[in-house]
Amino acid sequence: MRDGAEHRRAFWAEQMDLAAAFMDRVSAHPVVECGEPLRPLQPAAAAAGLQVEFSQRAHVGGRPRLFWLRAGLIAAFLGAAREFNARGWVMRVEDGLRTPAMQRELALQPYTFDRILERARWELNGSPLSVEFLTRRVGALIAASAKIGTHLAGSALDLSVLDRATGRELDRGAPYLEMSELTPLVTPFISAAAQANRAAITAVMERHGFMAYPWEFWHYNQGDVHVAVLHGRPQPGRYGPVEVDLETGAVRPIANPATPLNSPADMQAALAAALARAAAR
Repeated sequence: MRDGAEHRRAFWAEQMDLAAAFMDRVSAHPVVECGEPLRPLQPAAAAAGLQVEFSQRAHVGGRPRLFWLRAGLIAAFLGAAREFNARGWVMRVEDGLRTPAMQRELALQPYTFDRILERARWELNGSPLSVEFLTRRVGALIAASAKIGTHLAGSALDLSVLDRATGRELDRGAPYLEMSELTPLVTPFISAAAQANRAAITAVMERHGFMAYPWEFWHYNQGDVHVAVLHGRPQPGRYGPVEVDLETGAVRPIANPATPLNSPADMQAALAAALARAAAR
């Protein structure tokens, strides 16, 4: 594919349509929550003697990041971290568990919302923008309901990877939380070396049972409804969206998980605020 604006626009539109259709299938797929508790990742990595980094940046709204994963996935996490270390790399966990409030606000925070809005307007190339269209684009990259949000299931990790000797981040063609035609895992708009790094990281994660989300190069998950749908499996996902007791790791299924986390009125207000910010720049 040639590296021109029209080709980039067409690729972005195609990939976002595919991601939105995937989310629709995920929303319709059954989940039977298994009740498995969560466990914190930092003490598990320390006890295993592994070099793993964890993002020091505050989450949306200044909240602390929640580096937790289902108990049954801890061994797989440690196995991947060990393989990275053996290769001379260090896993940096950018994000793990999210609460419904974190997921809801992540979609609306200016950094992500404004960037997706900018890409949506660029995609439309002068055609009118509706809040419905923007909502679908946002939902392709930031799960719009608890049902389809694997971070709310405690089954997902967002990752970067560092060179162990230098501490520098491996080139993946774009930074974590990039929102553009560079965001899909496989894209023609990054260098061959960056694509090779993405493929190598994904291969390590897959050897330990984690699936790559095809439309975000940093996102990996296991045991949930995304995996079932991506692989065409009829079985219900075993990890569903849960409330977590951070003292014990015990879980309770989230009520009404298919309800949108942000209402149409929320999205309309966010759009108006984002357009005002854009006009002021």
